[in-house]
Amino acid sequence: MGQTTDERVRWTTADLELLPDNGNRYEIVEGELLVTRAPHWNHQLTCTNIGTELQIWSRETGLGKAAINPGIIFSDADNVIPDVVWASNERLAILLDDSGHLTAAPELIVEVISSGSENERRDRETKVKLYSVRGVREYWIVDWRQQQIEVYRREQAILKPAATLFSTDELSSPLLAGFSVPVGRIFT
Repeated sequence: MGQTTDERVRWTTADLELLPDNGNRYEIVEGELLVTRAPHWNHQLTCTNIGTELQIWSRETGLGKAAINPGIIFSDADNVIPDVVWASNERLAILLDDSGHLTAAPELIVEVISSGSENERRDRETKVKLYSVRGVREYWIVDWRQQQIEVYRREQAILKPAATLFSTDELSSPLLAGFSVPVGRIFT
């Protein structure tokens, strides 16, 4: 009886250096190459608004920092570029490598859904699983078309849906004491 093998190509972080700088975003999850095109203007505006709100709160409290599109190199087979992250000062001090890349999970990751069912599946399934395994404490999936935010929080070692917020709701988090922003402001 023949032996079955996984013939799938396993991409690594080193392979990313060989890919063209052509405006596409290249990520690797479990050795699979994920390619997305430059996002829609409203996608980028939403990322900027979330990052700005988190950074303003961070400056006021001195508790951490937010960044837009940082690289996170979890391993050779898991290398992603989330839309927005927030890390506490204590966590950030141990996350950054000499090249300025995050090497482990920040407390909060935000993904803004890009158009297309494959992109949506990636954010709602593949990345929920990855971020859960890697120890992210909170994950926001933001849909600028529907103007809603799905909040996942770590519960019993996995990320679980905690709330779906709409434009009339307030976005807050137990991770971010005193942080509160009207959801509608994220989309303007």
